[in-house]
Amino acid sequence: MLIYHFMFGPDYEGGCPSCSAIADGFNGSVVHLANHDVTLYAVSRAPLAKLQAYKERMGWSFPWASASDSDFNYDFHVTHTNDEWQSGAVEYNFRTVDLRLQETDENPFVAAITASVGTDWPTYRKEGPGLSAFALEDGVIYHTYSAYERGVDAIWGMYPWLDRAPLGRNETGMWWRRHDEYDA
Repeated sequence: MLIYHFMFGPDYEGGCPSCSAIADGFNGSVVHLANHDVTLYAVSRAPLAKLQAYKERMGWSFPWASASDSDFNYDFHVTHTNDEWQSGAVEYNFRTVDLRLQETDENPFVAAITASVGTDWPTYRKEGPGLSAFALEDGVIYHTYSAYERGVDAIWGMYPWLDRAPLGRNETGMWWRRHDEYDA
């Protein structure tokens, strides 16, 4: 089983635009993975009704579960507690980091990404993207793999294409949108 830890916290107004762009590629992969004995799920902490409404808006059919009443995302260090956040020592991407912004930091990317989900930086960034893999053998579930941050770029369908385009990623700020938010 493959789990994509999709950044959609309970206080978000919508799913993370980056996670949404990544998830745009899931529908086509689910059937192929299933026929290779692999199940792909997205998991987020938003309530299931909120996830289902967003899934319908985006036109997705892949399985998506809510971990709102569990420790699942905390166990895999993609969600951080208030205490961890306030201490400045969260475990993410196999290291201890301080994800808080300095009060003097003004970052247009941070402003754009937090506005896109209708929240502030701490609420947004207490969630993080990740990918976890599990195997079931003789009734025992094994955690076999995890990737975070740029480690999930490999499943972000447009990046392998852009990496081969004449100008590469050619990124400036938050250039991507949810697929229903681009100008026609």
